[in-house]
Amino acid sequence: MYAITGITGKVGGAMARTLLAAGQPVRAVVRDADRARSWAERGCEVVTANMDDATSLTAAFEGARGVFILPPSEFDPAPGFPEARAVIDAVRAALQSARPGRVVCLSTIGAQATETNLLTQRTLLEQALRDLPMPMTFLRPGWFMENAEWDVAPARDKGVIPSFLQPLDKPVPMVATADVGRVAAQLLHETWSGVRVVELEGPRRVTPNDIAATFAGILGHTVRAEIVARETWEALFRSQGMKEPLPRMRMVDGFNEGWIDFEGKEADIVKGEVQLETVLRALVSAQA
Repeated sequence: MYAITGITGKVGGAMARTLLAAGQPVRAVVRDADRARSWAERGCEVVTANMDDATSLTAAFEGARGVFILPPSEFDPAPGFPEARAVIDAVRAALQSARPGRVVCLSTIGAQATETNLLTQRTLLEQALRDLPMPMTFLRPGWFMENAEWDVAPARDKGVIPSFLQPLDKPVPMVATADVGRVAAQLLHETWSGVRVVELEGPRRVTPNDIAATFAGILGHTVRAEIVARETWEALFRSQGMKEPLPRMRMVDGFNEGWIDFEGKEADIVKGEVQLETVLRALVSAQA
């Protein structure tokens, strides 16, 4: 039995479909059983647990051959990341108690970075779980292609997509959530010992200009990327309701300045299969 957290999301869902297609039993770990009804209909065992509650997580992980940890992301974290720390503490305690056969944990590109930024939540997670006794894999994917969901409307309506990633011709490691879920399922089904880090990106790196050009091909009209000036970020993010925009700003700085990147050798980075155009077409269709 493989216990999967985050199964109602894109990555967890892709992972569960991969495991079920291979004939593997899946336990869906969810906060709300009603949201997992479709997974129950597909044959999954459904258990409820909160990611910040060690007792319910322990029960959800007990007896599992493998566990997939998909921690919730806090996009406007309070100073010191208390929200993430509460989840990390609960997950660590649950894994210590339940002792599943192996664990795959969704981390991120740049988890090794020493500069504090939005992705530090995953750095803290890796640090807390690294010394647990069971085999542990930290899966570090690149920037999700699905982040371009926010660009669909401006690309369609104005022919311009605002880009925080800059310069516009700088290639960025990006990956589709379908590839993340598929690779995570493969990793969880493997046998290994100790701690390993697996870094994952798509078939090729993507520039903001590539995203604009791909939207143009899909929409049938000119689309261009336009830099959002760095000095406007804080006011813009605050106007959107963020209370603590600095971690998000520093994350984007990290991609732009190069200190958020893969840690391993290029030859060791796993390459996904899903092309940018496939993801963008699906995003456009969803908003049609």
